[in-house]
Amino acid sequence: MDERAERRGRLTRDGIRIYEAADFAGMRRAGRVAAEILDEVGPLVVPGVTTGALDAAIAARVAAKGAISATLGYKGYRHHSCISVNHVVCHGIPGDKVLADGDILNIDVTVIVDGWYGDTSRMFAAGAPSRKALRLMEVTHDALLRGVEACRPGAAFGDIGHAIQATVESHRMSVVRDFCGHGLGRVFHAPPNVLHYGRPGTGPRLEEGMFFTIEPMVNLGRPETKVLSDDWTAVTRDKSLSAQYEHSVGITATGVEVFTTSPAGVFKGNWG
Repeated sequence: MDERAERRGRLTRDGIRIYEAADFAGMRRAGRVAAEILDEVGPLVVPGVTTGALDAAIAARVAAKGAISATLGYKGYRHHSCISVNHVVCHGIPGDKVLADGDILNIDVTVIVDGWYGDTSRMFAAGAPSRKALRLMEVTHDALLRGVEACRPGAAFGDIGHAIQATVESHRMSVVRDFCGHGLGRVFHAPPNVLHYGRPGTGPRLEEGMFFTIEPMVNLGRPETKVLSDDWTAVTRDKSLSAQYEHSVGITATGVEVFTTSPAGVFKGNWG
């Protein structure tokens, strides 16, 4: 990677990189590829399929689009996606698990296109999910959109977290505190930490040229999580269902641009 590209733009006093106007094009390309892959994989989510088979389908599509899987080899991770089923909050490892009728799952894909990172995730359902599972996914999807709507120059990161938290808790659900969104661009993870809870007006101020993810994880039960012995898989401590949606966004002069909108118009997944 071009060292100058790594250092493009400037850093705020909080260590957040401010990218240039021309850099939005690279993020649009990467975000679109990631979103296209989820569009194409959604119809494959059916009872009887394994999470490993879904990961293989994602790998094939990453290669076909001339992209690189950002998760493959990241800190020793050996898969092209994270697939988190039912009470798995995030970082579920694809494998031999067979999806059953009614299972809900998050599929998280990050690709590198011409050095730019596109990171997105959505919820899917195998067969017919329960009413409480449908409600959880709906609330999580809406919470993400409320967080995106809070993005504009001069707003605070606490405004994003507050919008998400207020939406979730109004439905008597809980926001996971142990994981958060992150900056991205020419790197996978960078400042800031984008919390999905908080108080209005707190935290760094948003500026034009900031790129980051918003990816709330919402539990039907309590917010506490634990990481299993594989050092990746995070689950709800009370074994309640969990859901997550994620967009990559960039702050514009007047608001926000979402880089990972579904080209097919099916961002909710295969259930909405």
